[in-house]
Amino acid sequence: MKDITIHQKLNDLHCCVIIPTFNNPKTLQRVIKGVLNYTENIIIINDGSTDKTSEILKEFSGLEQIHFKANKGKGQALRAGFKHAESLGYNYAITIDSDGQHFPEDIPSFIDALEVAEDKNLLLIGARNMGHDSVPKKSSFGNKFSNFWYWAETGIKLQDTQSGFRLYPIQHLKNLKFYTSKFEFEIEVIVKAAWSGTVVKNIPIQVLYDENERVSHFRPFKDFTRISILNTWLVILTLLYIKPRDFFRSFKKKGFKRFLTEDIIGSNDSSQKKAASIALGLFIGIAPFWGAQTVIVIFLAFVFKLNKTIAFAFSNISIPPFIPFIIFTSFQLGHFILGEEVTFNISEIIADFEVLKHLKSYLIGSFALATVTALSIGTLSYFLFLFFEKKKVTTTNA
Repeated sequence: MKDITIHQKLNDLHCCVIIPTFNNPKTLQRVIKGVLNYTENIIIINDGSTDKTSEILKEFSGLEQIHFKANKGKGQALRAGFKHAESLGYNYAITIDSDGQHFPEDIPSFIDALEVAEDKNLLLIGARNMGHDSVPKKSSFGNKFSNFWYWAETGIKLQDTQSGFRLYPIQHLKNLKFYTSKFEFEIEVIVKAAWSGTVVKNIPIQVLYDENERVSHFRPFKDFTRISILNTWLVILTLLYIKPRDFFRSFKKKGFKRFLTEDIIGSNDSSQKKAASIALGLFIGIAPFWGAQTVIVIFLAFVFKLNKTIAFAFSNISIPPFIPFIIFTSFQLGHFILGEEVTFNISEIIADFEVLKHLKSYLIGSFALATVTALSIGTLSYFLFLFFEKKKVTTTNA
């Protein structure tokens, strides 16, 4: 029996349902009929099925259908579905797998969540109960693995990043560039969506893995390898581009004073953690890790569970106005430690590349300067943070 209320809401929100399918003859018909209880705004993508899928789909000839002659992969099927949905004027698309693990009865949950959301640029992922008895252990492990990398790439913690039951804001995603075509597309799209400002959240859904009906087309070695390569590339992009981009956007938008107040002094981290983050950033910024400072500081902040924003901010001490001073001081300190006579001045360093002749002194002095600066500024910061905390507590109690 059709749910008239949800049917109307789907129309009002300009939302369709996309069903990609490849050789799921036992469950496909049931899934389509289940979705029809809520809407006829359905796009079915037959991804080159070689069984009786085409015969089954003749029963639903009144629905939008796309047929691939050969199997192209779930990513290509979804991308084709999104493009077709855009051409039909839809703003949102709910995707549901045809293998029977998802329940069409959960469609109202997506619509209700979208309706109450303040930010309509929203991507919802159905969170399955991965502890359910029917869920294979390998699927549970794979999901935890994917959740970890998604957090590393976006800073967003999700319960389920692999579920194919989702709501996509397709009009907000149409300008993003995607390069994957298989299962890994579902990772690429949620990472790039988060990078572009889309809110990505989980909502609870039901799940059923019936081994008598369900057919999985996931190829453990090939697909896991493709996913691993994608995650490696996304992490590199995160460290080299996304994190610096977000930092400078925040800094530019807020200005120095507001950034200092809200992101550094106003951080909820302890005084010790904030001071340690400053010390780490200064050490990496001054030490001779040219070209790799961003990657190293964010990696170490992650390993030692420090504040990545603060560490990254202070690692940028090596900016043009300070570089000559850092280099000159490093040389002076290096020669002093080695007991050598200083035979050059700052103009010679810059104009005549004297740095190459005194590399040993520079390296020793650079690490020494980084250590001294990190310890001294880090310690001073710690006491300043304690002061601000006590002042805040006093103001609150008053």
